[in-house]
Formats: sequence, structure tokens, C-alpha cells
Amino acid sequence: MTAGIASRVAMLALTGSLVMSSPLAVASGGAVVAARQASMKAMAAAAKTVAEMFDGKRAYDAADFRTAADTLRTRTGPVLIAEFPSGTLGAPSGAKAEIDQARPEFEGLASALAAKAERAPAQITSDMRMGAMLPTDGGSLLGKRPNAVHVDPAKLPAEHLLHLILQDCSSCHSKFRRKVK
Repeated sequence: MTAGIASRVAMLALTGSLVMSSPLAVASGGAVVAARQASMKAMAAAAKTVAEMFDGKRAYDAADFRTAADTLRTRTGPVLIAEFPSGTLGAPSGAKAEIDQARPEFEGLASALAAKAERAPAQITSDMRMGAMLPTDGGSLLGKRPNAVHVDPAKLPAEHLLHLILQDCSSCHSKFRRKVK
């Protein structure tokens, strides 16, 4: 009798797991994942636009620059954090489930990105180009520099600010994004 009950419980559990992994159950998170992926692509395109303008690969256009800066500004911080609810992490999404285990770190990266994006100017002026020997909180191949000077992003040239934004993107992706094949 106990074997029969155990068998039924096992079948019920298996059926439940199959139902929960069905396309219908996944579809509820699918809309969130699709919206998140679209948002990430928009931010990547915006960063590429700004980087190409600074690199001289794209002619400077004030309206395009402003649109790109606004895209970064409006899609970071709380908006970015809200795009990663618990039920949408892990496969088939590229977002690692570790986001939940390290939620404070993830939210810190999203907030740091927002703080820098908020200071992105609406247009490029000649004083926004990077100069030599700017202080940075970046690292070398050996890791973070222990005596790095931390500067208010509002006082940095916009080009340097862009590099710091890209550094935040890379930090988050290296820790919380898996390669989807």
C-alpha cells in the first residue's frame, strides 16, 4: 500500500513539474524576458551610438546623442532592477538565477549605472573629451587598484563617463549573465 501511495505521489510530482515547465507556464515569464532583452538591446545600441560618436566612427548628431543618453538614463536604476523579477531568471533567459542570491550586489550595480547615466550630458562639447592621466576606479590585470581616487561622475568628461558606464555593464554581465547558445 505504501509503495502505491509513493508511486502516486511521484507521478503527481512529475506531472506538476511537467505542467509548470510547459510553454504556457514559461510564457508568463516569457513576456518579461522579451521586454528585458529588448531593453538591453536598446541600451547596447545607445551606448554604441555614443561610443561611435566619441571614436569618430559616426558623425556627431545632437539629436541622436540626446536620444542615446536619454535611453541610458531611463532604462537604468529601479527600471532595470524591475526587469529582473525572480520567476524570470535562469534558462531559457540569459539572466543567471544567481541574481536572486546576490540581489543587493545586482541592485548596487544597477544603481551605480543609473547614477552615471543620470549625469550623461544631452550633447557633446569640446571639453567632454578624455584627457591623459584621469583618475579612475578601474583595475589592472592584477585587480582593483587599492589607492584609486574616486571622483564625482559629474566632474568627469563625458567620454570618461561613457567608459565607466560600459565598465558597469561589463561587471554586471560577467557576474549575472550566461551565454545563451
